[in-house]
Amino acid sequence: MNPQTVLIDFDSLKFFITAAHDEYQACTPKQPPSCFAILLGTMEDDAATVTSIEFATNVRATDPVALEEFKSSIEPCFGSAYRNSRRGFWCAPGDLLRIHRLAEREGIEVLGSIHLHPDWQRIGPPEERGLLISEEPTPMDRYMFDNSRYPVNMICYLESSTRTVSAALAAWGPPPEGEPDAPCPRLALRFAVS
Repeated sequence: MNPQTVLIDFDSLKFFITAAHDEYQACTPKQPPSCFAILLGTMEDDAATVTSIEFATNVRATDPVALEEFKSSIEPCFGSAYRNSRRGFWCAPGDLLRIHRLAEREGIEVLGSIHLHPDWQRIGPPEERGLLISEEPTPMDRYMFDNSRYPVNMICYLESSTRTVSAALAAWGPPPEGEPDAPCPRLALRFAVS
C-alpha cells in the first residue's frame, strides 16, 4: 500500500532533528554529517502514521558487501564523492533485525526511513560547492528508495544562515516499480498536535 499522507508527532521529530543537528555541527568538508533512522508506525487507508524513530548504524565502511556495492555500482553511477564512506548509508543488518523485531513486538510496521541532507553546497569541499542539495531526493536517494521500496522516505534538510540553523522536511514514496529514473512521488506531511 502506498500512502498519500504521512503523520508524525513533534516529539519523534525533535528526537531526530536534535541528533541530526549535532552531526551537522560536528562535520567537516572531509567528514560529511551522517544521520539515519528507521520510521515505525501504522498504515491505515492512504495514511502512514509514524509513532517512533529508531536510529541505525552505518556499516558502509566496514561491510564487505557494502564496500563492493559502492565500488562497483554506486561510484560509476553517482560519482567519486561516494568513495567517502560517510556518503551514502548502508544499514547494519543487526540493527535492521533488531528494529523489525521491535516493530513485531509492538504490533506496528517498519514504514521507511529518515535521513539528513546538509547544505553541502555551502559547507562541502570546494569541488562540490556546485551541488544543489535540499529536502528533494538526489539521484542516489532515488536509487536507495527504489531498492528499499519503503513506502515512506523522509529527508531532513539543515541549512545555516547568519542567525540560525533551520530545518526543512519532506516525505517521498519510492519511484514507480520498474521506473528507477522516474520522480519520487511527494507525500503530504502532517504533524500530530496533542
